[in-house]
Amino acid sequence: MNYPNGIKKTFKISASNRGMTLEQELNDTNLYYRNNDMAVIYKKPTPITINKVDYKNRKDAVIKEAHFMTPSTTDYNGIYNGKYIDFEAKETRKSYFPLANIHAHQIEHLKKIKKCGGIGFIIVKFILDKETYLLEIDKLENFLDNNKRKSIPKEYFIQNGYLIKQGYKPYLDYLKIIDVIKER
Repeated sequence: MNYPNGIKKTFKISASNRGMTLEQELNDTNLYYRNNDMAVIYKKPTPITINKVDYKNRKDAVIKEAHFMTPSTTDYNGIYNGKYIDFEAKETRKSYFPLANIHAHQIEHLKKIKKCGGIGFIIVKFILDKETYLLEIDKLENFLDNNKRKSIPKEYFIQNGYLIKQGYKPYLDYLKIIDVIKER
């Protein structure tokens, strides 16, 4: 970038936070929902055990070694209009969603949520198309039961899922879709 006084400034764009886009959009959306008393939905922390900490004092503690206690279930959970909701959020740069991106224990967890009366789903953002879809767990399970593919084509999301329209406040208003799901 060239500034008026002749100084040239270059900006290095880090690839490390590319996968955080959907997460940040959902965190901002969920904050909006909480601030407006619409829903209480939070990102779940990843369960870790800390093995080694270096610290000169309490303020400057640095975790040097840790491991996952148990496999995490899904990314988000909470309550909306008396219904428990639980979901996993993923991004893909492809025109399909690789099934390697979601683990069997996460699918089983979402199936149990549905069985117990909650609403379980995945949210997938197709980065290149700038489109985000919500796919209910029963539609995901149907695909897995009837296909041998290692990925779900975007067409399946278009035909069986819900496009989450982008807005300003909230950015990804997926509660409108939950309203449709609850009425069925």
